[in-house]
Amino acid sequence: MKGAALALHQYRYDQRQFWREPASVFFTVVLPLIFLFLFASIFGNEPVRGPGGEISFATYYVPGILTLSLVSATFVNLSITLTILRERGELKRLRATPVPAWIVIAGRTLTALGVTAVMVVVLVAIGALAYDVEVPGGTLPGALLSLVVGVVALSALGFAFTAAIPSENAAAPMANAIVLPLYFISGIFVPEDQLPGAMQTIGAVFPVQPLFDALLTAFDPFTSGVGFAWADLAVVAAWGVGGALVALARFRWVPRR
Repeated sequence: MKGAALALHQYRYDQRQFWREPASVFFTVVLPLIFLFLFASIFGNEPVRGPGGEISFATYYVPGILTLSLVSATFVNLSITLTILRERGELKRLRATPVPAWIVIAGRTLTALGVTAVMVVVLVAIGALAYDVEVPGGTLPGALLSLVVGVVALSALGFAFTAAIPSENAAAPMANAIVLPLYFISGIFVPEDQLPGAMQTIGAVFPVQPLFDALLTAFDPFTSGVGFAWADLAVVAAWGVGGALVALARFRWVPRR
């Protein structure tokens, strides 16, 4: 079986595994929809400051919740799932087969991209139909590039972070301990213009806020051109490169025990 066909086969297997796991589906797919409904219902369409001017809360929160979904589908889901598979010896058995390591990595990354694509369609449709959020038109290239860069970079960080997780019981607490504070200081839960300046500065160093800002730029109706937020995407990509280097050096296929 050629490489591309083998990668596609692994992708189909990983997709089925993801959708058959209730916890993964709830926290990655269902919970973001609940957040969108709650925030949009609480704040309505009150104006909030966007990159190009005042926009509605719903327009602000659709890319925000999309960012949350992307982080959940990549960094959180990968770090937890891979740690569990490693500690149960499944990665070790998989590595002993003729399947190349890159096939496993590609399958997991494509799965994260597929889940993200589903969430994009669902969130944008709900935002447009229920809350009058404008669907990106001319800025669609910027939105798509931001999503792809985010998936690849955060997947690399997910693979890298498994090296720091000592056991499967520690996987979920450690992953959530990383992302939950970042959601708050990155403008996902609280609009950026309502955060202290120091928090905004700290949030800009990590990949969640730049990714959100890149998506918000694409969803902002005041954005001209194709919606590329190059500075923000450069920060996300730099984190991805760093994560890939750490993963290459530290990723483990065998249990720690």
